[in-house]
Amino acid sequence: MNTQNLDTDRLAPYLAEHLPGFSGELTAEKFAGGQSNPTFRLSAGGRQYVLRRKPPGELLASAHAVDREFRVLSALADSEVPVPKAYLLCEDESIIGSMFYVMEYLEGRVFWDPTLPEVADNSERTAIYDEMNRVLAALHNVDVHAAGLADFGRPGSYFERQVSRWTKQYRASETEHSEAMETLIAWLPANMPPDDGAVSLVHGDYRLDNLMFHPTEPRIIAVLDWELSTLGHPLADLAYQVMAWQLPGDAGLRGLAGVDRATVGLPTDEAYVADYCRRTGRDGIDHWNFYLVFCFFRLAAILQGVKKRALQGNASSAEAEAKGALVEPLAQHGVALIDR
Repeated sequence: MNTQNLDTDRLAPYLAEHLPGFSGELTAEKFAGGQSNPTFRLSAGGRQYVLRRKPPGELLASAHAVDREFRVLSALADSEVPVPKAYLLCEDESIIGSMFYVMEYLEGRVFWDPTLPEVADNSERTAIYDEMNRVLAALHNVDVHAAGLADFGRPGSYFERQVSRWTKQYRASETEHSEAMETLIAWLPANMPPDDGAVSLVHGDYRLDNLMFHPTEPRIIAVLDWELSTLGHPLADLAYQVMAWQLPGDAGLRGLAGVDRATVGLPTDEAYVADYCRRTGRDGIDHWNFYLVFCFFRLAAILQGVKKRALQGNASSAEAEAKGALVEPLAQHGVALIDR
């Protein structure tokens, strides 16, 4: 039976052979949302699992690296960073048509609206944002050598390499001319801060809806979606999260622009950054504006790839085309920051 593009007839015997404790009739349900790596809930023998696979079809080089996700989940199993247990990686594409891995299924809360309207009160909203900050700092404080991740990326010159990489990815998936993107592509290399030597494990997509919280407590039980993780500069993760809050809350951007944060218990950008600096031993952050502009550019480049895949018909989410429409607004937000 082919369930939501997952061949359970071929998958079930493979799991029975390779996944300890797996038994029973296998069913699969695709999770809604997410436009990158298709993700499924598997059920068999009264147990549940999560499977993430590369999408089928022609892909950009280095994209959808589910093997890297599996590696980083395994490396962080005993760290201060909460992650699901990683069970197995299958690199044999003949099983379901692409590489995949299976991990623990967890029950918890995932918040999509950064104003947290479903949360009981301001004190819990404040605690949720503080927990996001705590876990981000814990991630950047991981000893990558002790975790076996010293070769998980190239140390140094992170932003220089990232600007080059995402410019190439953008060019590979470009579907029409964007003056705003051209402005960012020219401005970023010309305004690169000197490399301060900071290197850490970075998530690459650290945001509210990639975090699963305990069902009743303001505590993160799993950081999800590690596809873009690598060794890099920790401020890329911090700026990415803060950048998202500059966006409006409509048009699929889920930002905090125009929200009176104090009235709903949410921190200012400055307070959030100050707490992060305290937790990571930083005195402050120079060139903060550059990091924000970079994050707008990078997200726009990522979503351009989503748009190209949607046009080719092999994007994971039905929302992919709508996400692609955000490329230009994001680039324009980045350009607006340049002159601040």
